[in-house]
Amino acid sequence: MENQRTAAAAVADGLRTALRVLVYTVLGGAALIAVVTVVSVLGPRLAIDLYTPPVAAWWTVFTAITVQGVPFLLLGTVVSAAIGAFVPQRVFQRLLPRRTALAVPVAGAAGVVLPGCECASVPVAGSLMRRGVAPAAALAFLLSAPAINPVVLVATSIAFPGQPEMVLGRLVASLATAVVMGWLWARLGRGEWLRLPKRDTGHEQGGGPRAFVSGLQHDFLHAGGFLVVGAAAAATFAIVVPRSLLEVFTGSPWLSVLLLALLAVVLCVCSEADAFVAASLSGFSPTARLAFMVVGPMVDLKLIALQTGTFGRSFAVRFSSATWLVAVASSVLVGWWLL
Repeated sequence: MENQRTAAAAVADGLRTALRVLVYTVLGGAALIAVVTVVSVLGPRLAIDLYTPPVAAWWTVFTAITVQGVPFLLLGTVVSAAIGAFVPQRVFQRLLPRRTALAVPVAGAAGVVLPGCECASVPVAGSLMRRGVAPAAALAFLLSAPAINPVVLVATSIAFPGQPEMVLGRLVASLATAVVMGWLWARLGRGEWLRLPKRDTGHEQGGGPRAFVSGLQHDFLHAGGFLVVGAAAAATFAIVVPRSLLEVFTGSPWLSVLLLALLAVVLCVCSEADAFVAASLSGFSPTARLAFMVVGPMVDLKLIALQTGTFGRSFAVRFSSATWLVAVASSVLVGWWLL
């Protein structure tokens, strides 16, 4: 009798979870359709009512970035939540070589086939370290997973149609940055700089449908907010900043690269959508826009905050600063080679 009650309770719990997943899926789809409708239909009408060319231009840029970026953002968060809920993290440990020098490039290359968002990469790296993975390899995966996964590369190809060299450049520069930073940490990193987390984070608690729904809700809402803010900031930057001031930076290859590399840190655009923001900055050189896409998924304000809370301030300051320098250097070298 007790076993029957337990089985009945398990079945009821499974049905409730399935119903919750269905409800969240329907509500999420309805909300997405509503947002796209408001942005694409009501927005232009509001701009026409205001009847100012700057407002109309701002809304055009904002709408283009948002509407193009949301589908890839949703796809990326679905894949990331599924991996976090259904793929045991011990799989990563078993696939990595024991030697750190070999584990770093393998972990970096794993980002090509294992999608993940910036928000999830930090707790995943902490979990890998606690389970015996070398910190250098875990950090290489932390940098590569949100930068070179399939969703990001496909989004980049859509944002830059007919420019496969931009996709290849992003892949090579991002992977090189991740591997170089892993090797640098293995060679120069100190144990006292890195504070390992003592408890599991929200991304690692449990698994199954409940974890999938929770991860999807968190990642999509959290990253979606950054996409909207980034799109608004990019549109404002394109409209408000005088062309004469832009010419000061666009006329100099070095200044344009540094400016967009700094903007990538401040704008905090999700990696699944930053290619659309970079494509909208058409006044800058291809190398500068490449630097924006390479730096953004590896060093931005939200990542620095997450790294500080997870690994400590000493680590975050040193690691973020070094990553920014290596990412800019890699972008310049790859841009000179391919673009």
